[in-house]
Amino acid sequence: MEDSLLIALQKAKHYCAYQERCHSEVRDKLYSFKLHKNEVEQLLTQLIEEDYLNEERFAIVYAGGKFRIKNWGKEKIKYALKQKQVSDYCIRKALAAINSTDYNKTFNSLAGKKLATLKPEKNIFIKKKKMKDYLQQKGFELKLINDHLKTL
Repeated sequence: MEDSLLIALQKAKHYCAYQERCHSEVRDKLYSFKLHKNEVEQLLTQLIEEDYLNEERFAIVYAGGKFRIKNWGKEKIKYALKQKQVSDYCIRKALAAINSTDYNKTFNSLAGKKLATLKPEKNIFIKKKKMKDYLQQKGFELKLINDHLKTL
């Protein structure tokens, strides 16, 4: 392996070791080093073999972080992972890794907080629409939102 490839590999290993990365992020990083397609694919393969790069592990960590820190719902997480070109299999694994009890607690907590801010609103239809819009924007499933709105 020539020097420029070794340097690129070291940089890529450091990039992957710093935090979990998806394949598309690492591929873009390698292309930024002015490498050719076959060199990029060769380095990606090596990173995967040495376990610096694991898309399933990335998806699970990413989904867990977005859920815990930003309170994102599964729909928003799924969309974000698709944007990062993560496979459907890995997306399903990541969403399944989210604890359903915690998920429901977070949903109910966000819904309760939003409802408290809507207290001055007298019209129940406007209140429900604002609540639905907010929870959808956070990425929660429509069925979950509609079931919750029926209880209001």
